[in-house]
Amino acid sequence: DPDKKTEVVLLACGSFNPITNMHLRLFELAKDYFHETGKYKVIKGIISPVGDAYKKKGLISANHRVTMAKLATKNSDWVEVDDWESSQSEWLETLKVLRYHHQKLLSPDPTNSLQNAIPLTKPGRKRKQEPNRHDPVKKKNQSPDIKSVPQVKLLCGSDMLESFGIPNLWKLEDITEIVKNHGLVCISRAGNSVQKFIYESDILWRHKNNIHLVEEWITNDISSTKIRRALRRGQSIRYLVPDVVQAYIEKNNLYSPESEDRNAGVVLAPLQKNACDSKN
Repeated sequence: DPDKKTEVVLLACGSFNPITNMHLRLFELAKDYFHETGKYKVIKGIISPVGDAYKKKGLISANHRVTMAKLATKNSDWVEVDDWESSQSEWLETLKVLRYHHQKLLSPDPTNSLQNAIPLTKPGRKRKQEPNRHDPVKKKNQSPDIKSVPQVKLLCGSDMLESFGIPNLWKLEDITEIVKNHGLVCISRAGNSVQKFIYESDILWRHKNNIHLVEEWITNDISSTKIRRALRRGQSIRYLVPDVVQAYIEKNNLYSPESEDRNAGVVLAPLQKNACDSKN
């Protein structure tokens, strides 16, 4: 019964500097995994490139990174690019981006901002249904319309999951809320280092039912770092990124030894922010 399936939206946050075929594969692998469980229906994928205020070394401007991501997903019928995060003047915690997209699904009204509380069901739904007594009887302890709220899950590679262990990169309460209220989908190379990492973390272990590990059997070792290195050296990146992305990079001459030095010596925004917070 398709109505019984939980709808899922996959959200990938990151630099996408540049977006590669690997990033796009993560979405396909996660979608296959969820559909094969028979319990979920993936209705959308969202790519949310980080803003320039993240201050990562070699991070080129967000408008280029967003444009490349849009070019890369132009032919996808379910993955789209959202530039809300990248257009903020300050760096935003990933949890806030998850909350924003959750809220947006509840009320597609763009004026509805993060400040609003997050109700679990759409307001006003129940009232409308009351006059009509011919509703099918709801099972006990199943709140009405709970199925109508898609879950927004954070899609990541094993490197992002393991970055939870880097001091001051993530706030503990953020990690807790991400895995408890939203969920993680982690694409990992065949092998068990990710399982070991979850086992060694009390927070992740407690919510391990909300962490979906997807094994990547057709391994794909492409990374944005390696793409930039090839470009600096004048080497071909064809078949590693979509052709339209390659063309855009060449046309705008995006990656060079100079671009790689951007933000050199600058402390990454989350490290700066969380180190300050822990002092106060």
